[in-house]
Amino acid sequence: MTSTDEWVYVVTDIEVDGPWPGANSMRSFASVAMTVDGTEHGRFEAVLEPLPGAAPNPDTRAWFETQPEAWAAATTNPEPVGEVMARFVTWVRSLPSPRTFAASPVLFDGGWIDYYLRRFTRYGLVQGPYETDRLFDGPGLCLRSYAAAITGQPVAEVSTARLPAEWFGNIEHTHRAIDDALGYANLLVTLARMPR
Repeated sequence: MTSTDEWVYVVTDIEVDGPWPGANSMRSFASVAMTVDGTEHGRFEAVLEPLPGAAPNPDTRAWFETQPEAWAAATTNPEPVGEVMARFVTWVRSLPSPRTFAASPVLFDGGWIDYYLRRFTRYGLVQGPYETDRLFDGPGLCLRSYAAAITGQPVAEVSTARLPAEWFGNIEHTHRAIDDALGYANLLVTLARMPR
């Protein structure tokens, strides 16, 4: 069956130093712009400076101490947050329309991206009905929910460990944002190709 879905999905993964935007910081994120036919429209990757007044959560920092390569990837050569988010907006606006945000799960990663967009730009993930200048079209896609619907697994139990590695393009889930975003972009294409 040929898909009529021509949307560009901005598949995004984030790495954060705690659970709460503002009290903690998003240290890095990456996006892969993908259509469900497998066409890639570009990549974005950045490491951000910590937010002023924020501090890492002790439990999250302890976990990262067990993942030194992931911590290094998320913290090496950080850039000013405002500059990164402005560059991200420019990149997203350069993508074909319609375009929407996608993440696994969208509630967590999307919440952080929305916070950073609203704090440092004039945009958000989902904008109000009277805002005509929008960064994204549509409400976004939760890849975890999509996988749950396709597989019949409870959404709370869907994870990279419980789905076949080939669904992610055999890209290891390293907690390096670009690796994980690429894996999730492959998952999007895999799920879209499955029979209904």
